[in-house]
Amino acid sequence: MPKIKIDKESVIKEAAYMANTIGIENLSLKTLAAQLGVKSPSLYNHIDGFDDLKQQLMLYGWKELENRIIEAVIGLSGYDAIRAMCYAFHEYAIENQGVFSTMLWYNQFENEQINEVTSKMFTIFFKVTKSLNISQDNCVHLVRMFRSFLEGFALLENHNAFGNTQLIKDSFELSITILIEGTKKLEGK
Repeated sequence: MPKIKIDKESVIKEAAYMANTIGIENLSLKTLAAQLGVKSPSLYNHIDGFDDLKQQLMLYGWKELENRIIEAVIGLSGYDAIRAMCYAFHEYAIENQGVFSTMLWYNQFENEQINEVTSKMFTIFFKVTKSLNISQDNCVHLVRMFRSFLEGFALLENHNAFGNTQLIKDSFELSITILIEGTKKLEGK
């Protein structure tokens, strides 16, 4: 039987796929190794254990989300860019439930690499809101407000906590509209 070649990138991508399909709670080094066709000890050539794997998944998710948001805002500015960022965030969180769950753990793994990857995405939002003549202090409040809403809404949706699924998209759109209308009141402040 030929030896299977894996590298860190293939380990993380497969772990992300598995987290999204079987759930992060069902992912283990044993199940990941089996999926990759290797023995569990082989994974230690690429990761430092399960906590490191979760941290790598979190970094992977934030980088993927950043790419989605950048793609979403190309050619847009102002409130159109904010709306596009919100939809990109929401779509990523819903399509990648397992990875998204790990992204919410970043305070557990706080280090320079994680601060860098999360701050890049928030910097995009800051640039857009500053272009609307909104003060730095209010930009901080807006980032917290939008982040709280986006993460919370996605978590509730991912856990089927809304009940009537028919109106979820309408609820999301209405919420974004209300948040943007509130943001407009901060222009010049």
